[in-house]
Amino acid sequence: MLAGVFAFGATAQGFSDSDSTEVDSAAVDTAQAEEVYEEPVEEIQEIAAPVEEAAPSKGFHQVVKEQFIDGGPTFMGIVLACLILGLAIAIERIIHLNMASTNTKKLLADVEDALSSGGADAAKEVCRNTRGPVASIFTQGLMRMSEGIEMVEKSIIAYGSVEMGKLERGMIWISLFISLAPMLGFMGTVIGMIEAFDAIAEAGDVSPALVASGIKVALLTTVGGLIVAVILQLFYNYLVSKVDSIVNSMEDASISLVDLLVKHNLSK
Repeated sequence: MLAGVFAFGATAQGFSDSDSTEVDSAAVDTAQAEEVYEEPVEEIQEIAAPVEEAAPSKGFHQVVKEQFIDGGPTFMGIVLACLILGLAIAIERIIHLNMASTNTKKLLADVEDALSSGGADAAKEVCRNTRGPVASIFTQGLMRMSEGIEMVEKSIIAYGSVEMGKLERGMIWISLFISLAPMLGFMGTVIGMIEAFDAIAEAGDVSPALVASGIKVALLTTVGGLIVAVILQLFYNYLVSKVDSIVNSMEDASISLVDLLVKHNLSK
């Protein structure tokens, strides 16, 4: 009986110790949980603070201005001058060529009516009152009408070359700026790379921060030169096609004028 009492007492003591241990561990877990939940309160408040408004996005004009300044005013200014001069010449040529275009069918009909009604003098007056290289060639041909058809043909061919030269005037300058702008850009590229290597030599170390500015200048000048060349090349090709169209119209109209004069002389 004594042994049973002692055994029961030990078992009860063990259960009481384990219960107290579980209670203590639960209390510790609860305290830690409270600390964990209390600590992030300040962090949550900081995160919940109002976020500053983002800076407004830059416009295209502002971006181009900044890139122009970063590329260096010297070479970028020269490239910009090439663009301005090239566009000025191209616009002047476009206006001139549009004014030089002539309705050749209407002019031939008017010349034929004038030859039938008033002769060569009336036809010359019609051509003088009409603008464009075709009318000028007709005037020169009609002035040699009394000297024969061969002289008329020679006069038309000679004066046609003169008028073609007038149509192509200024085109060489546009071609120059198309070639010059990329060359200036590549020159800026070389100078930018030289500046980058000079910075490396002075610092004695290869660091991205040292070479970034020089490489940026090199790339911006190259891009600027290529953009100018592309823009002027589009205008140049348009002008070349316009000149070719006017020259073809001049040749066709000259042949028609010779045929008209031959017909007029034979009908006399």
